[in-house]
Amino acid sequence: MLMIYSTIRCAALGLLLASCQPTASTTSSSNTAVNTSAGQTTGAAPTVIEQLQAPLLTGAEQTELYLPYLQGKRVAMVVNQTSIIGKAHLVDSLLSRGVNISVIFAPEHGFRGDADAGAHISNTKDAKTGLPILSLYGNNKKPTAEQLKDVDVVLFDIQDVGVRFYTYSSTMHYVMEACAELNKPMLLLDRPNPIGYLIDGPVLVPERKSFVGMNTIPIAHGLTLGEYAQMINGQKWLKNGLQAQVKIIPVKNYDRKQFYSLPVKPSPNLPNDQSIKLYPFLCLFEGTTVSMGRGTQMPFQVIGAPYYPDKSFSFKPVPIQGMSMDPPYKNQVCYGKDLRNVQLRENFTLSYLLDFYQASGQKEKFFNNFFKNLAGTEELQKQIMAGLSEKDIRASWKPGLDQYKKMRQQYLLYPDAQ
Repeated sequence: MLMIYSTIRCAALGLLLASCQPTASTTSSSNTAVNTSAGQTTGAAPTVIEQLQAPLLTGAEQTELYLPYLQGKRVAMVVNQTSIIGKAHLVDSLLSRGVNISVIFAPEHGFRGDADAGAHISNTKDAKTGLPILSLYGNNKKPTAEQLKDVDVVLFDIQDVGVRFYTYSSTMHYVMEACAELNKPMLLLDRPNPIGYLIDGPVLVPERKSFVGMNTIPIAHGLTLGEYAQMINGQKWLKNGLQAQVKIIPVKNYDRKQFYSLPVKPSPNLPNDQSIKLYPFLCLFEGTTVSMGRGTQMPFQVIGAPYYPDKSFSFKPVPIQGMSMDPPYKNQVCYGKDLRNVQLRENFTLSYLLDFYQASGQKEKFFNNFFKNLAGTEELQKQIMAGLSEKDIRASWKPGLDQYKKMRQQYLLYPDAQ
């Protein structure tokens, strides 16, 4: 059963969450508020209408909507460096407000977001607060009954980037599953999807389920994590068809038609807006013999390999602490494309992938075993090797995308971009 806390105007801000009743409906709700003001002279009709966009407020920033719910409870927090209120970390903010935090769970890249992709994250203590930090990456992707035995509610607040293989959403799936199995409520503080306008790429098939793709959604899914949580529950994707008790604090005044610039980089190798815009299709190169710029200060903004024939642009990956200590083609010169300033004609394209595949001359050796998991299907590799055009490949995605878009509508919390 889902409980969605709507964004409330000033007259209702004093209501306690405990008085809110759960709703079984997943009808989409609008949080967009536009104020109008009129400039006018005495006794005259308004001559100027000025629209003022109300400020965006993340779920975390609307503390008046969830602090009453946390009072007197032992709280586990699933957070990382993106979990902020203003410039303060959510953990510090809640501790200063008297919230009893029992434990911190950290996803891939760790609590402070400074670990390499795929790096082992050790359990430790936070130096600032002394709170225990438990990793939800590696062998322990789901909180255990022992880890949650002294917890009354699990708070989840992490910034996602709207892409299926970005593992924060997979961590959320496992946290929801643990909460459902142990009958623990989960409080989700929603954040915008920076590319919430984009729905594209092949839809994952169940046979390719992995930590970089847990459910049957496209590469770019067009959901916030709050909306995705509703979908996971509504589609009964948790083990044994369980449903978690999820309470959502929606983003206020979120417009998914616009790119949302993140105030904190979500992981070490997505350092800026351009890398996030390129990520949905450049990450497919992780499953190939091409470097995406790991080991440089331009990750997911440059692509290259020693064999690429155009020598006009080059880079050399080297170990960089906190970003990539063992990058592909370490200390080798790679030639390729500089995409740092490219203005994308399309939000999702296979043109670079097809170009490098042809330039490599490597056939099946161009791909590694990871590619099929990233694509979410075996078909994309087969189509590329068979020489299909991007137009033909995209046409094969359409039935799955159309079905997904129709299903997605029932879980939206914000107006759609269409």
